[in-house]
Amino acid sequence: MVQNVKQVGPQRYRETFGRYFEDFVVGDVYEHRPGKTVTEYDNHLFTLLTLNTHPMHFDAEFAAASEFKKNLVVSPYTLALLIGMSVTDTSQKAIANLGMDEVKFTAPVFAGDTIYGESEVLEKRESRSRPGQGIVTINTIGKNQRGEVVCTFKRNLLIPARGNAVEDKVGHY
Repeated sequence: MVQNVKQVGPQRYRETFGRYFEDFVVGDVYEHRPGKTVTEYDNHLFTLLTLNTHPMHFDAEFAAASEFKKNLVVSPYTLALLIGMSVTDTSQKAIANLGMDEVKFTAPVFAGDTIYGESEVLEKRESRSRPGQGIVTINTIGKNQRGEVVCTFKRNLLIPARGNAVEDKVGHY
């Protein structure tokens, strides 16, 4: 049976991001989109910002003599990109990143590669010392446009339970 609902007028909607501790389910996989095509500029800028002076990342002549024949994208950029991609799905509401483990770079990344990420929830538990918060462990995998795994890592996140996030306490956020 369809009920007639009279709309009073235009409504206001606020976009929400992230998940509360209760929303995470062990075994769930989040595919992070959109992907990002890495540019030579991205690589050079990140290399310069972090003072990484290895010529494999910015000297085309040096890299041409290597087994790769061209510049490699600096690996901390790949890691940072994947962390960034995962934020809206996994850590938008996080109180803190507690740590990363088992960071592996399993294939080279080059300018022009498009990186996609996905994260699987490995475990979760309520915090023993912080009521209203929990620890979620995820495993993130980065793949290039050919489906080759280029980076993997585990991350531990401190996540608020519903009603305990900053935006739950600040009305104007």
